This record gives sequence, structure tokens and C-alpha cells, in this order.
Amino acid sequence: MRTTSDTLVTESFVSALYERYAEGLRRVRQEQRELYDRHRRAGGRAQLDDLEAEISYLLVRHTRPAALVEIGCLHGWSTSWLLRALRDNREGTLYSFDRTGAARRWVPPELSEGRWLFTEGDVRERVAELPDDIGYLFLDAAHSARFARWYLRTLLPRLAPGTVVSVHDVHHRARPLPGTEGAELLRWLCTAGITSFTVAAAKAPDVNARLRRLRVELGLAEPVHSGADDPMVFFTTPHPAGHSGPSLAEPAAAPGRVGHAEPR
Repeated sequence: MRTTSDTLVTESFVSALYERYAEGLRRVRQEQRELYDRHRRAGGRAQLDDLEAEISYLLVRHTRPAALVEIGCLHGWSTSWLLRALRDNREGTLYSFDRTGAARRWVPPELSEGRWLFTEGDVRERVAELPDDIGYLFLDAAHSARFARWYLRTLLPRLAPGTVVSVHDVHHRARPLPGTEGAELLRWLCTAGITSFTVAAAKAPDVNARLRRLRVELGLAEPVHSGADDPMVFFTTPHPAGHSGPSLAEPAAAPGRVGHAEPR
């Protein structure tokens, strides 16, 4: 079936989210900075860089998914960002899948209680445990073309049109190496006519620089994580051709330019 997809996650859209949710993001960044320090001292690994982690938080805040699925969480760094977004939304459940149970040790219990369901094992063998109505899909697992073909064939058809999907480790370079998840995903997106958004320094250095300048203006410049690659891509699932369905609502105008209080 032919599909169509506008660019729903764009630089201007993300910039507006930064402005709208600046106050909450400032608080969460401090919480994550403290968690990162504990991670490092205890030997944990934090696998999301600052921009991609913040954008993930902002998109979850804005879309308010009732069911958020995370595939691949290792030591729970991305998990904690996503759980903070659900906490600040005051609704939603995160369903995480990983082949090891290490994340249970690292995710703060005050974040996980009442909003986190963790399943240990290969998600390809646990499909029945996925929620029926996935409102946001976050992928950071096996980075092989084979795994990409599995979720493109098995998971994406389950998603409603307009659902946000984010995939990590795509753009460590401008063009992913052949035979990788990134190469397979980008080929599929191109064939399907779906545009994607990235702030990866290797792929979109100008976008990366502009958002970093905006963060300085908003008082969000102090690093949380030492990495700066931000290789994640974001896109929304398409509508059938000729169908005009719901899309991401534009963020409401912020009451102030810098350091404003987010709307209640």
C-alpha cells in the first residue's frame, strides 16, 4: 500500500518544544546529571547523548503516550529519561524490553514504581507482551540489518499513523555502513517516502549547532553526558496515501523567551 508522510518532527517543532518545556527540562537535566555521576562511579553505561535524550523527553512530554515501548535499555539511562517524561506528564506506562536485566539495578525506584514494566528477554520472542496501543516506540537494541528488518516488518505495522519512532545509533557517520541497522532503516524510509529528523553532528551539523545555541539562550547549556554524537533519528509513521489523518499538534506558544514557566 502506498503511504505518505509529512515531516512532523522538524527543527522548528523541536525548537518550540524546547521553549515550551524549558522549566521542566532544566529540572530533569539536573536530576539526570546527578544520576549520571552515580552511574559513572558504579561502572554504569549511559548511552544517550544530551540532545537526543532531551528531544526524546520533549517528544514524550508533548505526545503524552499512554503506552511507551522501549526496546533495548542496558543500564537504564534512556529508561530514566523516558520515565521522567511520564512522571512529568502524570500519566503513561513504559514497557521496556532487554536481553539482560541490568536496568533493574540502575533505574531509581521512585521513577519506576507504578509506571515501568520491564521484560527480560529477546523481544522477538516476547511480542505477545507488547501493549496493544503503542503511542511511542524507542529503539536501541541490536544494530544489525536483520533486526531492523524484523521490527520494520513486525512492529511498525502495529503503530497508528502519526506515531513517533526514534532509533538510536544511526548517524555516527553521515552515511551508515552497509549491512547495518542504520543503512536498512534509511533505505526503508526512502522507499516508503518517509522523512526523518536528526541532530547528529555527523549528519546535520548546522541543526546541531542551532539547537545548541538555543539551549544556551534557555540556560540549558551545561553538559549532562560527555558524548556529543547524538546519532538518533526520529520519524512518524505514515498515513495511507490520500488520507488526511491526525498529526503532531504544534506546541502552544511559550509565555516567555528564556527560562519561562511551562504551562500547567
